[in-house]
Amino acid sequence: MKDFVAALPKVELHVHLVGSASVPTVLDLARRHPDGGVPTEEQALRDFYEFRDFAHFIENYIKVDALVRTGQDVLTLLLGLARDQAAGNIRYSEVTVTPTSHLRNGIAPDELAEALTEARELARQQHGVEFAWVFDIDGVLGREGGPKTLDWVLKHRPEGTVGLGLGGPEIGVPREWYREQFAVAVDNGLHCLPHAGETTGPETVWAAVNELHAERIGHGISAIQDIRLVNHLAEHGIALEVNPTSNIRTKALSTLDPASGPSADRIENHPLPRLVAAGVPVVLGTDDPGMFHTTLNDEYMLCHEVFGYDRAQLAELANTAVQVSYAPEEVKKALTAEITALLSG
Repeated sequence: MKDFVAALPKVELHVHLVGSASVPTVLDLARRHPDGGVPTEEQALRDFYEFRDFAHFIENYIKVDALVRTGQDVLTLLLGLARDQAAGNIRYSEVTVTPTSHLRNGIAPDELAEALTEARELARQQHGVEFAWVFDIDGVLGREGGPKTLDWVLKHRPEGTVGLGLGGPEIGVPREWYREQFAVAVDNGLHCLPHAGETTGPETVWAAVNELHAERIGHGISAIQDIRLVNHLAEHGIALEVNPTSNIRTKALSTLDPASGPSADRIENHPLPRLVAAGVPVVLGTDDPGMFHTTLNDEYMLCHEVFGYDRAQLAELANTAVQVSYAPEEVKKALTAEITALLSG
């Protein structure tokens, strides 16, 4: 099965630029900027990536994010990601980038756009990975994050830009705060791809659907608590970008059923197979693979080993990701054909 998963052509639709950085890449950045408070030795960094809860994860994520201070740092991250994705046979990837955090760290607006453009071309040339961009509003900034993010996106819009996202904390950050920005994004040809239902209940997923007109939803696992919502997602083909290892590592899974205590964090309790069985389009992601010590191949193997998915079911997950991506049609057709050939071979 490992050979099959390794050979499976894949797209990845939920991966954050900063969180994607492997341990060697973060060590490089931490040593460049030793004032950042991020460990500069490997074991200490691995310990730094052991999270007590989601709030602790966000706290340490912000520290790593603060290491990205120049266009060259952005390029380093993206070429490291392209290398790692190529090793996992990922051909196309919609990378979530948080422009306000990079601008806040001192990268000039034009410099950021130029770094993304250069990285996209080099990723294609050197690694055969096609990058696209989802620029997400940082919920840490509250309401002001929306206009700031959209302003940069509309002014610079690097080639490969496909959507507007919304990340960061959900508690105390209502999705409806950003209704206007998502409406303007649609008017400008962008897709609506917010996070919702990772650490809050199904009401946040409903808000993403009704207020932001989400076309895909990052995480969305709490939808399982509301059968009407599950049916709505299935009926309207609104895909959930599900990241099982992430949900365990940040303790997000336990928020679905806090009364269950520590057992709620067991991967066997993850709602992914129930969502798939209900007809919800589900795609696998790594979220922050460098921080969570995972790969997309690991997530596929998890579905085999924990949920019992066979080759056909894993191929269906891969196909679903292709279909709900915003890859060019010729890329979708080629990948679908390869998946079909591998499954029948």
